[in-house]
Amino acid sequence: EAPGQVLAPGFVNAHAHLYGVLAHGLPLDKAPSGFWPFLEDFWWPLVEDRLDHEMICAATDYVCAEMLRSGVTTVYDCLEAPHSLPGCLPAQAEVVRARGIRAILSFEATERVSRENGQLGLRENADLIRSTRGSGGLVTGLMCFHTTFSCSAEFIRQAHELGRELDVLVHMHCSEGVHEPEYALAQFGARPLEYYDSLGVAGPRMLASQCVQLSENEIRIMAERGVRMTHMPLSNGEVGAGIAPVPELAATGVTVGLGSDGYVNDFFEVMRGAFLIHKAYRQDPRVMPAGQVFHMATEGGARALGLVKIGRLAPGWQADLQLIDLDLPTPPEPHNLYDQLVLWRSHVHVRAVWVAGALRVRDGVVLGADFGALRARTQEAAKRLWSL
Repeated sequence: EAPGQVLAPGFVNAHAHLYGVLAHGLPLDKAPSGFWPFLEDFWWPLVEDRLDHEMICAATDYVCAEMLRSGVTTVYDCLEAPHSLPGCLPAQAEVVRARGIRAILSFEATERVSRENGQLGLRENADLIRSTRGSGGLVTGLMCFHTTFSCSAEFIRQAHELGRELDVLVHMHCSEGVHEPEYALAQFGARPLEYYDSLGVAGPRMLASQCVQLSENEIRIMAERGVRMTHMPLSNGEVGAGIAPVPELAATGVTVGLGSDGYVNDFFEVMRGAFLIHKAYRQDPRVMPAGQVFHMATEGGARALGLVKIGRLAPGWQADLQLIDLDLPTPPEPHNLYDQLVLWRSHVHVRAVWVAGALRVRDGVVLGADFGALRARTQEAAKRLWSL
């Protein structure tokens, strides 16, 4: 019995960078002036290139506990830490298993450091996929590379061939800002999705995140080829990337999930961002209704990640569940339930969470999580990262 509460599917965070919490508040001489300076002057040299196994594990444990507290039962994580290879994914997987959240882990392989480092990244993914296959646990993997501007055509084809051989999705960041489309047009004479299509890799095995700066033709390619997409409304705003054409993508039948991108991890806040931003941009309050956003945060995200029978309350589906307090000033009714949840709830209203039937949150408390100790470990890791 749970009077005054609603039983809902657990949220599926379809794109995260768990290590990203270590960058919150990182000291900067000056703020990046655009997306490319964000990567070149900030994210790569000051965050990703400095990460080691302890930093990764500290951040992973804290953020997984934080996500459970806000009703997230599944997370897909992209780890790019080129100098932590090899062995970073097994170390991360051990932490995730202990925390009890369902997770897909990957290493964002890239040739930006060296061709050899890129191969190490692909191998890290393949080894995790093989080691978790058939184990029956909550941790799995997929193939992942970065972008068209940090990976060669040969490397991109190799990643997709590995994905085909291992029967997993292949993830990449795509057109997060104007830099990648401009680069692709200059280098290949085609925009990123057009380039991927010319390489023969655009298809239902392709999971493209961000997809902010798309042309009409690229939207058509995604729809016709069955490319999956994950949307990060809040982090796209943080880096000044723009607003992804999610309403247009969804209208053409593209499978769309929702992610935090390692920025704000309260998934109610992420849903609110998706609910509000597109209305303002399109100047139409009918765009992105709450029910559609809630679907993106649950079953839509699971489908984007290729997960089966996750994200819905139905017989035979996984018992990834949450109880949300509905002590509201106006009556929750069938016609307004999604609006009430998306607009007026947050992580503090999540009372219980189950992952694969196992209770992980009771009375709003994450079982087995000492947030004081988790916070202290994460702060120590952040201090060390910032001082390098």
